[in-house]
Amino acid sequence: MTPRLKEIFSKEIQPALKETLGLKNIYMAPKIEKIVLNMGLGLDGADSKILKACEEDMAKITGQKPVITKFKKSVANFKTRKGSNAGLKVTLRKNKMYEFIDRLVNIALPRIKDFRGLSSKGFDKFGNYTFGIKEHIIFPEVSFDRADKVRGLDIVIVIKALNKDHSFALLEKMNFPFIKKGDN
Repeated sequence: MTPRLKEIFSKEIQPALKETLGLKNIYMAPKIEKIVLNMGLGLDGADSKILKACEEDMAKITGQKPVITKFKKSVANFKTRKGSNAGLKVTLRKNKMYEFIDRLVNIALPRIKDFRGLSSKGFDKFGNYTFGIKEHIIFPEVSFDRADKVRGLDIVIVIKALNKDHSFALLEKMNFPFIKKGDN
């Protein structure tokens, strides 16, 4: 069964973007290629119980088993050793990606305390959008009572687009809650 957002994207959003951006072809319209979620653990990466709990939480949030990332260098000031556990990473593509975006925009982001919107300054020169979430417990799949510690998530949305403006237009059509100019 195809995700709801994927159908909306192909039937409504893509043709609308073609018209508003003045593109010659529907395939020139921007589209999301993948989503990468990162959860840094720092010193907690050495504790196997904490690592396992965070791994389960990430698997519940994304529907996919995360990969354990390792430190590439030893840095004495950060108390890190080369090869020790640094955090967790998940890359979502295709149907799981659309399901995650749907849950993120419609369920998780509105649950953030004092949420005013996402910054529009998170775009890089290629049009990819990056933002952070301070509490991973905003997702309904994660039990608030079972979570030992509230952790942050970095979310990178990789977008195939001609420039930043096209990427911004795509995310706006997908109902991402950006801060409007003039709203403080």
